[in-house]
Amino acid sequence: MAELSKNSVTQQLIGENEHGQRLDNLLLKLCKGVPKSHVYSIVRSGQVRVNGRRADVSYRLQSGDVLRLPPLRIASSQQELVAGAELKVHLPVVYEDEGLLVVDKPAGIAVHGGSGESFGVIEALRRQRPAGRFLELAHRLDRETSGILLLGKKRSALLALHEMFREGGAGVAGRGADKRYLVLVSGRWMDPLRHVRLALLKYLQASGERRVRVADEGKAAHTVFRLLARWERFSLLEAELRTGRTHQIRVHLAHLGYPIVGDEKYGDFALNRALSRQGLKRMFLHAARMRLPHPLDGRPLLLEAALPAALKDFVHSVSEKERQDYGEKI
Repeated sequence: MAELSKNSVTQQLIGENEHGQRLDNLLLKLCKGVPKSHVYSIVRSGQVRVNGRRADVSYRLQSGDVLRLPPLRIASSQQELVAGAELKVHLPVVYEDEGLLVVDKPAGIAVHGGSGESFGVIEALRRQRPAGRFLELAHRLDRETSGILLLGKKRSALLALHEMFREGGAGVAGRGADKRYLVLVSGRWMDPLRHVRLALLKYLQASGERRVRVADEGKAAHTVFRLLARWERFSLLEAELRTGRTHQIRVHLAHLGYPIVGDEKYGDFALNRALSRQGLKRMFLHAARMRLPHPLDGRPLLLEAALPAALKDFVHSVSEKERQDYGEKI
């Protein structure tokens, strides 16, 4: 699409990749650095036109539509932050084809800018790939979580991925995606296999920070945990997501009394401080593997991201120390 101008009216021709997208969602993507309230204001006042007519923010754009945008002043300071930050971000590519891009996201970087983050994975990738006409996140990972992150390079692929993730963890045998995470928890987890079905409710703390808790009035959430290794103080689990609620794995484990090591929202804060002094300075949650049918042609895909070195080294140190002290590992 054409570059936005701060001095003159811009005409945008809607193509296949924008077909079916809400007007406000496309404008918010195009108008990076423009306050959201101003974007909605120029639509309500009629300064944004579709095919020469006023349009509601909820209008679904069609291929061939002509979108008229008024002059827009984009905050250069935010653009400079993104431009400078992306140079420091290393995003290993796990898989790529004409419709799909899969990266191994490092811990400590958000998937997108906002909520106090000046940039994220999507902004970095768009700047690294200026020739790409379309690139959108297919799902989310918490800032503190590393591992497999999928992005659509075509709108048809993106919509198919969204539908897959709504289907849940059916994997290649069904229409959904089978997502597996590696997680280290505090405590001795005893069950080889455990299905956890606890509804989750989002809420705001007095400070305005968003949190999640187990509550009967929340949305249904289902996680399957498998025990991989156990020591005296820690357990290594595989977590399979059957639903995709915000902070699902973290809240389920904390509620059960097995907080994730390094979790600064729901974890054991005293333990986290002690482990930080020992070298573990992040949450031990990693999106390690995903099975799914390809969103365009249905062929089975197996995507894998190796456990980061910092987490692998910590498991090794736990294993060595506690095997000497207690002599048990399964």
